[in-house]
Amino acid sequence: MSLHYLVRKPKKEISNPPLLILLHGYGSNEQDLFSFAEELPDELLIISAQAPYSMGFGGYAWYAINFDDVNGKFSDLDQARSSITKIASFIDEIKVKYNTNPDKIFLLGFSQGAILSYALSFNHPNKANYILALSGYINKELLPKELPKNIVTEYYTSHGTVDQVLPIEWARNSKPFLDELGLKNVYFEYPVGHGVAPQNFYSLKSWIEERL
Repeated sequence: MSLHYLVRKPKKEISNPPLLILLHGYGSNEQDLFSFAEELPDELLIISAQAPYSMGFGGYAWYAINFDDVNGKFSDLDQARSSITKIASFIDEIKVKYNTNPDKIFLLGFSQGAILSYALSFNHPNKANYILALSGYINKELLPKELPKNIVTEYYTSHGTVDQVLPIEWARNSKPFLDELGLKNVYFEYPVGHGVAPQNFYSLKSWIEERL
């Protein structure tokens, strides 16, 4: 497999289970989002992927974020693009290995994982049917020059209004961008920082349930 991962098999016997892949944030690991797997619908096959770049001390990144005096904070976009390709291959591998439902593929990313989930949906159209982008934003530098016209993916996006890591303004740009492309999407804000509020979790859970 192209990425290390944890798995929660469906709690009920199902021949072609719907698939939910979790992509953690910068400096975290595959255990992080997996902690709420037990609360999600029984029929889902849940896969929590570990990002490829080790930061030491059990932390991983999908791409490096560098800090220096000249450029300030900047992202390694080549690493990000490489991770997008790896995630796309990983989805295909998981689909084959677990014989999942090809029309029920959910990709849920937090922070850096959300940024790449958005980017994947434009670079590999319809690889995932549903994108859940939590505390992230659309980084246009990671999108193809010509945006595909055949996307039918649906988006669930949410952000904390007091997020000190990724400003709320960046997230607020996502809905107008998706609306302009005619893509189905919902956007929610919660009075929290860089994290997932309980109300946010219940909201995304019901959004998933409605699409199973």
